This record gives sequence, C-alpha cells and structure tokens, in this order.
Amino acid sequence: MPTIYYIRHGETEWNALGRLQGVQDIPLNALGRTQSVHAGYVLADLFGRDGQSASSIGFVASPLDRARQTMELVRGVLRLPLSGYAMDDRLREIGYGEWEGSTLAEMQAKDPDLFARRRVEKWTAAPPGGETYVSVQARMTDWYRALTADTVTVAHGGTARALMVALGFETPESAADLTIEQGAVYVFSDGGLAKYS
Repeated sequence: MPTIYYIRHGETEWNALGRLQGVQDIPLNALGRTQSVHAGYVLADLFGRDGQSASSIGFVASPLDRARQTMELVRGVLRLPLSGYAMDDRLREIGYGEWEGSTLAEMQAKDPDLFARRRVEKWTAAPPGGETYVSVQARMTDWYRALTADTVTVAHGGTARALMVALGFETPESAADLTIEQGAVYVFSDGGLAKYS
C-alpha cells in the first residue's frame, strides 16, 4: 500500500462562515495560509521520521484554488518549486449543487425534508444538482488504485472521508460527520491511519 500524506486545504472565509463550498473556488484566508504553512512543517517532520525525501515523492492536488494554494505553501516550506506538482480532478470536493454557498441553517429552512433525510442518509442522499458520498468514494477508490508510489495529497474534507471509507479505515456511518482538521497531516499507510498536527 502506498503511503499517502493527506492534507486538507487551509481555512477559507466560507469555512469560517459555515458555508458549503463544494466545487466553488474560494481562496484561503489569513488563518488558512497559516494552517497550510504549519502543515508543511508537520510534513517535513514526518519525512524526517519516515526517511522520505521531499524531492523524490509525488505531490498531487485537487484542481480547486484553495487546495492549490495550500499545496504551494506546503511546498514552499519544503523548499521545493511551487509549481512542481500534479493536479487530479478526482480529488475535487464533493459537489453540493444548489446548496453551495449556503449554511446548514439556510439549507434546512429551504428544504427541511431533504435536509432531514440527508442527516440520516448522508452517504447516499445528494443535494439538488449535487453528488452523493457514494460517488465521491468511487472516484477516490479509482484515484487510489492508480497510485504506484508514496504521495503527498492536498484536497478536501469530503474526499478525505470518502478515502477513509474506500480504504476500510471508517464506515459510511462513522465517516459521515468526521471533522477533518485543517493544518494537520493524515497518514494513510499499511500501519493504519494516523493524524499529525
């Protein structure tokens, strides 16, 4: 099993306001930039522990701007060329369709029945025009199966949950409401799943 050093993008203003971003391109805020730099230092420590060389490991990010900004700040800490990474659309965040830009309270007020159903069927219920976690899990499984070497990945909370389920570290029920920390590094490996912050 390739080791994945997984970093969720740093905070954006929409994160701070509790708005669902989905596939919208929202930039990092000041705290998000600080979190991204911190994740870079955590990653550097993990590389030292694991005997990894930053210049010989793969780097791949979601194409969304907040993930790319985070990746470039992480690579800056590692003294690597900022643009020396790949992008993969399979790593994009879960699409929330018509709910993007809304808070949970706004979604509940707009469509209380769907909101209630999604709370109990989060893995299989999709917002109007959005995706299910089942479909995100399928694309994350496809992405993982294509990996051939240890990789640093910068993506999103939704894709992290889907990867945890795809690799058997969580169930859909346990992963659905997991908080994926910003500024941390999640290490997926043969030894299990661990978070470092």
